Amino acid sequence: MTKIYIIILNYNGWKDTLECLESVLKNDYSNYQIIVVDNNSPNGSMDFIIDWAEGRQEPVFADNSQLKHFSQPFEIKPLPYVYYTNEEAGGRENKTIESSDKNPLIFIQAGENRGFAAGNNLGIKYALARNDFDYIWLLNNDTVIEKDALSRLVTFAHKHEVGICGSILKYYYEPEKIQAFGGGRVNKFFGTATHVTSLNEIDKIDYVVGAAFLINAEVIKKIGLLPEEYFLYYEETDYCFNAKQNGFNLAVAPDSKVYHKEGAATGANSSKPAERSEFSDVLSLKNRIRFHRKYLGGGPGLWSGIFISFLIRISRGQTKRIFKVLKTLLPKS
Repeated sequence: MTKIYIIILNYNGWKDTLECLESVLKNDYSNYQIIVVDNNSPNGSMDFIIDWAEGRQEPVFADNSQLKHFSQPFEIKPLPYVYYTNEEAGGRENKTIESSDKNPLIFIQAGENRGFAAGNNLGIKYALARNDFDYIWLLNNDTVIEKDALSRLVTFAHKHEVGICGSILKYYYEPEKIQAFGGGRVNKFFGTATHVTSLNEIDKIDYVVGAAFLINAEVIKKIGLLPEEYFLYYEETDYCFNAKQNGFNLAVAPDSKVYHKEGAATGANSSKPAERSEFSDVLSLKNRIRFHRKYLGGGPGLWSGIFISFLIRISRGQTKRIFKVLKTLLPKS
């Protein structure tokens, strides 16, 4: 059976991560291994995650969660795990330790927070050092999955020879509501990215949403790791554009369903743009410029779109954000 590495990136979100892990451990696909990477969380997240694996910490659910059945009953503890530092994760020197347990959890402490792509790349490097997988599934820590989400995803991706494949994303707190049909479209003039919310557009996507992002090993071998220059936002869009330019296709498995809390670690919620945190908003605008310059030419469409975005921030009284974006455009001395 095809082996999958499931990479879950954590930053200050150990409560979400534990709920996610409990749901993943109940999935019906047997040949997988979980890698949890912590981006040097200042709240001691890795300690809580290790305590959970050893049976000293139970998951904590939101009071209004309707999806507890995907994560309960809790797994019997302790669970076998291996802990790595950043330096150890990409090597083979500790492989013999892991062989004593079948598919133990892999915990990697990044040691610093260099962003979404860099954190996930630590997990990918670990998998590449073992060279024993067919797919890698990047799964946001603020998700829970249906029991058959992974098996349906892998079956679809294998059958249709998909390079990067997505799942149907639903809102965690409104489980009947679609967040995205697994992917999105990019406006080639403005460079804006919009999730697909109509089933009729599922075969016309420009990118797969990074919350549930299945990558064929052949893609990684050809185009390499995720682009780390973005820190957060647009890295999955960049990776998808790169993959398509190198002959790989994108698709969404319509029967694979994942429930997403969205923006739990970053203060970003696509349904409430006016309430987006400054950190999230500024990064998104900066990386839109970076992406447009790289793939879409950086022409007048980019700057007219950014100007409109600035006017919207001015109307919200968020002028400070504009100056932070403009500062990044100035040449470095």
